Amino acid sequence: MGDEKLHRFLHDVGGVELPARFTFPFHYVPHELCKVAAAEVMDYALSQELWRDELLAGKMLGVLVVKDEDGRLGYLAAYSGNLAHNGNNPYFVPHIYNLLEPQGLFRTGEAQITEINHRIEALECSPTKKELDNLLDTTMARHELEETTMRHAMESAKSQRDKRRSDGEITAEQEAALIKESQFMKAELRRLKKRHRLEIERITQRLNDLQTTINALKAKRRTMSETLQRQLFKLFVVRNARGESSDVATIFEHRLHRLPPGGTGECCAPKLLQYTFLHGYTPVCMAEFWVGQSPQGEVRHHGHYYPACHSKCLPLLEFMMQGLDVEDNPLATASNEQLKVVYEDQWLIVVDKPAGMLTVPGKDKNATSALEIVSKMLRAAGAKDPDPQSPIPAPRAASALEVHRLDQATSGLVVFAKSKEAQSALRQQFEQRTVSKTYIALLDGKPLKEKGIIDLPLRPDLDDRPRQVVDYEHGKRAVTQYRVLEHRGNRTLVEFKPLTGRTHQLRVHASHPQGLHCPIVGDMLYGTAAPRLCLHAQSINFTHPITGERMHLRTSRSLGC
Repeated sequence: MGDEKLHRFLHDVGGVELPARFTFPFHYVPHELCKVAAAEVMDYALSQELWRDELLAGKMLGVLVVKDEDGRLGYLAAYSGNLAHNGNNPYFVPHIYNLLEPQGLFRTGEAQITEINHRIEALECSPTKKELDNLLDTTMARHELEETTMRHAMESAKSQRDKRRSDGEITAEQEAALIKESQFMKAELRRLKKRHRLEIERITQRLNDLQTTINALKAKRRTMSETLQRQLFKLFVVRNARGESSDVATIFEHRLHRLPPGGTGECCAPKLLQYTFLHGYTPVCMAEFWVGQSPQGEVRHHGHYYPACHSKCLPLLEFMMQGLDVEDNPLATASNEQLKVVYEDQWLIVVDKPAGMLTVPGKDKNATSALEIVSKMLRAAGAKDPDPQSPIPAPRAASALEVHRLDQATSGLVVFAKSKEAQSALRQQFEQRTVSKTYIALLDGKPLKEKGIIDLPLRPDLDDRPRQVVDYEHGKRAVTQYRVLEHRGNRTLVEFKPLTGRTHQLRVHASHPQGLHCPIVGDMLYGTAAPRLCLHAQSINFTHPITGERMHLRTSRSLGC
């Protein structure tokens, strides 16, 4: 009996050349086989009335092309999370562990935590707490009025005492009486404040006792939730291509020394690989794509392909792909020889960084950064001797110092300092926004206007770094000026001038529906996959940190897209 999860291609793919190596899931251009499989999966999924509305509201789907035991091609399909409130569906591969089992650990643990949530909510909204809150507010207002009235009476009495003293001579007995009156009123104010303080303390203590009970329940809930998460992730046992098994909790503890984030193991890629290894299929290539509307604040386009997420999938897939011949990360293969010096003097150096090269060292210890290359260049050359006529001494150039960064996928001008003094002065210019930068980008689509300003606040996507989301409540303001340079069919060459410097600012402003709604070509996070991100830092203007001269630097490199 055949495997209902393994689908044969409806279209003829006999002439399609197979990839030499398996897909690197965090940065890839989808293989033609994946594109055909994705189109067939989308057609099927959207034809099902049971799921159609849910899918069109937004869902990530995935395909994995495999060879069966006879060497015949087919593909598996998966969805992230759940679909139609169901953990398993005949067309898609099953969950690694089905959280929705009625009597399963998740359901029973969730019910216990829900019961605590109800108790916390009942206490926080209880009549007793409301009465105590109101009593505290009214008591404090009454106290303020009483103390203010008392102070006014004291001021009036003091004015009368001062008047008696200024009107003429008073006897010693009269002076003593005036002093005694002043002392008595001050003592009365102190006694009044003490009574007020004790009254507030009694009310506050009752509130604190109630809050202590609430905090204890919250602590219990937190402990139960962490325990439940750890127990659940122990049940998410995954395989790799070597035939080894491990649970998700152990994988994260060994690699990151922490619990996995919620939802780990529920994405498409781990589901697809798990089913492949369990059934003895040979993985060929894989892709994930978005169906439906973009989530609020995020940038997802219907039918576009996206890389696997880092926070949930990176440690998991690193384990699961052990034993597979996986493509190299294209962002880690930039040639060091492509780093071109655009300007250099005794205090700073400006280079033209190629796409795919890190600006500064990152987590990948095998990837060389521009900072490391420049530092090596400086050490090899030694410190430049200063101009004998220059009254400003040159620093000894031991290594380059970071001033600002470009995304790894972005090419163009990067400034490095050769001294702490120059670094501090340059960084201050970036912070004060006196540095002017110009980027050129090729967009997938046509903006509605030829020029304008985009003003969309950004913050990190906490569940999928380094992605950014638009958030009007918690995001930081991000402003970009743009103008169209050239139309190339359905693509558009534009010039960007960022007026702020947020992470992925230009990429999100180009892709987001409230921005240009035209993603940058090659933007795998927010747009369409391509061999490279077509974004280039073309020019930069700043004030020289030592001489005060205004610097205008421009790269001769073309966008190359």
